[in-house]
Amino acid sequence: MKAQIIQSFGEPSVFQFKEISKPELKPGHVLIQVKASSVNPIDTKVRAGAVPAVAPEFPAVLHGDVAGLVSAVGEGITEFKVGDEVFGCAGGFKGTGGALAEFMLADVDLLAHKPKNLTMEEAAALPLVSITAWEALFNRANLVPGQDILIHAATGGVGHIAIQLAKWGGATVYTTASSQEKLEIGTRLGADVTINYREESVHDYVQRYTDGKGFDVVFDTVGGENLDRSFEAAAVHGTVAAIATRSTHDLSPAHSKGLSLHVTFMLLKILNKDMHKHYGEILKKVARLVEGEQLRPLVDPNIFTFDEISKAHEYMESGKAIGKIVLKNSW
Repeated sequence: MKAQIIQSFGEPSVFQFKEISKPELKPGHVLIQVKASSVNPIDTKVRAGAVPAVAPEFPAVLHGDVAGLVSAVGEGITEFKVGDEVFGCAGGFKGTGGALAEFMLADVDLLAHKPKNLTMEEAAALPLVSITAWEALFNRANLVPGQDILIHAATGGVGHIAIQLAKWGGATVYTTASSQEKLEIGTRLGADVTINYREESVHDYVQRYTDGKGFDVVFDTVGGENLDRSFEAAAVHGTVAAIATRSTHDLSPAHSKGLSLHVTFMLLKILNKDMHKHYGEILKKVARLVEGEQLRPLVDPNIFTFDEISKAHEYMESGKAIGKIVLKNSW
């Protein structure tokens, strides 16, 4: 089968087109004819060698997000049949093959039926970011109706999904962005209040929107210094959820407020087979929300093919994308 592989870590140009063997079917798995994938920050980190502990062996086929057609069904499978449209985050990491190929072997516990009202490209934009947002909001931060939540990065991959899920969950949603265009998108996604973080300090918007008390929950999808700003924005006994915490911080502000900090690293449950089923269950809920028109992926207008994977990674690393970068399989 055709595939984009890497033989070593490196820059986006490290991808190579190769003919490789099609994966062999295994019990509990299906073979997916890949129609689309999407780019997540973790994909660029794996390619660059920044997270070698989760990288597959060389030659490696990368990318976890997949949407496609079931082309073969392994022993013991009853939920899926040949021809079914499916989506999931099902490989591209240690011990698995990824989606940048004609076919992908996937554990069915990591999959769900594709929402009927989405294209393959739109569906491929959803798995990693929707699982991450769901885990952070409902399983870690325990968001409940009536709470005030501040979500950083309104048009980011995880941020744009988190806005919609938090709104569906009954919260009052505040979100930050860097431009008027992104603020308007945040409003369309369902945010009650949008904040231009380049024009207003944390102190000022906490005073303006919470009378200085802070937000019940703050979801930091950015990391770095933004985690410190998240501590500042949180209320006493509040909760901070984060997805990018490979950094060093002074925890004194968190201590002085008695904050709870919850970190979500969604790959952990992909790397642990015993935990796969939980992600498939989340995707089933996500699919129902999509089909009920309560959730929709924000897809960057620049659509790439698998042959343009190097350009797609360059675009991701440029920081210019709005929403998710998707790739369609033209092979």
